Amino acid sequence: MDMNEIKEIFFQECEEQLAELESGLLKMNDGDRDPETVNAVFRAVHSIKGGAGAFGLDDLVAFAHVFETTLDCVRSNKLEPGPEVMKVMLKSADVLADLVTASRDGGSVDESRSSGLVKELDALANGEMPAASAAPVAAAKPAPKAAAPAPVAAAPSDDSGFQPIPFTFDDFGGDEEGSVPTFDVTFKPRRELYSKGNESALLLRDLSRLGEMSINCNMDELPALDDLDPEGAYFHWTIQITAEKGEEGIRQVFEFAEWDCDLDIKLREPEEAAVGEELPMVPVPFDLSALDEGSEAPDETAAAAVEAAETASNVLKMAASAAKPEKKESPAAAAAAAAAAAAAQANNTAGQTIRVDLDRVDRLINLVGELVINQAMLSQSVIENDATGTSAVNMGLEELQQLTREIQDSVMAIRAQPVKPVFQRMSRIVREVADMVGKSIRLVTEGENTEVDKTVIDKLAEPLTHMIRNAVDHGIESPEKRAASGKEPEGTIKLTAKHRSGRIVIELVDDGAGINRERVRQKAIDNELIAADANLTDEEIDNLIFAPGFSTADKISDISGRGVGMDVVKRSIQALGGRISITSRPGLGSTFTMSLPLTLAVLDGMVVTVAGQTLVVPLTAIVETLQPEAQHIHSFGANQRLISIRNSFCPLVDVGRILNFRGTQANPMEGVALLVESEGGGQRALMVDAIQGQRQVVIKSLEANYTHVPGIAAATILGDGRVALILDVDAVVAASRGQSLKQEMSLAVAG
Repeated sequence: MDMNEIKEIFFQECEEQLAELESGLLKMNDGDRDPETVNAVFRAVHSIKGGAGAFGLDDLVAFAHVFETTLDCVRSNKLEPGPEVMKVMLKSADVLADLVTASRDGGSVDESRSSGLVKELDALANGEMPAASAAPVAAAKPAPKAAAPAPVAAAPSDDSGFQPIPFTFDDFGGDEEGSVPTFDVTFKPRRELYSKGNESALLLRDLSRLGEMSINCNMDELPALDDLDPEGAYFHWTIQITAEKGEEGIRQVFEFAEWDCDLDIKLREPEEAAVGEELPMVPVPFDLSALDEGSEAPDETAAAAVEAAETASNVLKMAASAAKPEKKESPAAAAAAAAAAAAAQANNTAGQTIRVDLDRVDRLINLVGELVINQAMLSQSVIENDATGTSAVNMGLEELQQLTREIQDSVMAIRAQPVKPVFQRMSRIVREVADMVGKSIRLVTEGENTEVDKTVIDKLAEPLTHMIRNAVDHGIESPEKRAASGKEPEGTIKLTAKHRSGRIVIELVDDGAGINRERVRQKAIDNELIAADANLTDEEIDNLIFAPGFSTADKISDISGRGVGMDVVKRSIQALGGRISITSRPGLGSTFTMSLPLTLAVLDGMVVTVAGQTLVVPLTAIVETLQPEAQHIHSFGANQRLISIRNSFCPLVDVGRILNFRGTQANPMEGVALLVESEGGGQRALMVDAIQGQRQVVIKSLEANYTHVPGIAAATILGDGRVALILDVDAVVAASRGQSLKQEMSLAVAG
């Protein structure tokens, strides 16, 4: 693996760390003070800084170092993470993300913005609260002033071939009054520390360079040799050290191992025992102060210290060879050892993941899709040549069909990802746009772990961004207007995701003023989108905001008023095979509901015949099928017909007539009705000539291979090799309500 590949892995891990950082900061902003949450936030910034230093990304290292220092003040309870503090933290997370992007893709970050945040973080680390905050700072010794660390340089390896992790203490000063502080340190490694190649003896050696030190090794947890796990961690050390570099200097030694050990550092008061005094748990006190790579002749005490520390680490290695089956043991002991080994292996392998190039996954999915098509073709041929359907080949094909379905489901699960990364990205947009328009807005998310195909997630960010910006700019009122109407000055936007009937439903709800329908109607008349005497329902008026070029902004700004936005949202959602609807209550807010397919690769559908054409109707849209009877059919108006279903009436839609497959209405009694439900359109009964059966089909984009066809969502290949069109149920329902498919297509082209 070359350096470029390693660097690429680093940036991939940065994305994960930034997501962890964003998630943790949002929890803290909501009042979460759990130490684990704070530690997770600190750890994310710390990891990014460490990796960036290895690649010489000085700007990223410098900012992360200042950010990390301030977070450490929160972690050590020197800084209370109040609202104003968290505002600075969230902005810092945004800048850190920008620096990561700039380091990966090239470019630069606004220097004035980053330097301004460095000053704010620096002030917080030194106990200076933001002017807008009245929260007192706990009386404590100010945290060390953060400064950009020196670039990481390679350090010479020692005789063992181990490459020490370089660090510097230049940024940390000693005690203000000249006295050198003394610390009690407890260092207890976990098994993960050794599995990652760290060595306790080397960490203790590096620690000894900070000042005079005495150390005790506790071996109370060391089991009998037969019970010893070669990969276990059984020792811990209690250390007393006088360190001019202070607590930060000590933590620097354990910088890359801190998360794989239990580390406790306490400042010893002056009246307590001096360094060198024997500690209570006495096994082996010794001094490492004389140990240094530059020393020509370390004294006997230092040599004994190294030997003792190395012996403690090597006991595990000795156990590995001692555990080899050179001696006879009882069957019970062998079984116990095997069970222990199996448990250890299970612990080691639990939750393991691998990184796979997305192109490889896409190719696998395409191949599985072709497998499904070929399996359907083979089944069709066997059915046509085996009238009884009882041959061994037919039975084998049924098993093949089941196996193919399981393979397809498993492959699709590989691409399934939670919507959390997209939702987290929206938090930043809310903050930035709210600051631009002078509003106070809080984003609440639910269902972030709802999984959907990655292709859907990748294309979801753009429409969501437009909707969020629209909600912040148009939906939520200013704090003054909200207060005047009896609302909280801070507005709320709620973003939720959930599975429903084989689709993912995303809702964006704001508690703003709602849609001003009179203003929307007048704007549409002014733009000649509707006639002045048009009689529109509230729902139809609300949907006018999706018209191309429609905007109610009074003036052009960076946020809105340029004639683009919500029409882009609708077209983006429709391109994903989804639909969007609006509900609004004046004075209370609006709800935008997006319904999207879970995947863009496969579809469970009903294969039907309409005027000699074969169509596929998505199974998720079908409520039930029924055979119309004469007494249930009723005429309504000049061309409308209704069908009576369980004492209720539902419009009957002739699919062949809507799609212009035929020029006259078909006889309902000669066909089959599919009761479907669409977002915002209610229920409709789609009339088709016949049902061929239910199939799982592979979706092929019609726009990519041909052009957009009104009323058709996509295409597929059937088992007999013919191309079948997948019906766009929402477009057909919309056409049945008076809007022609040609109008639908012209609007899409105009947009």
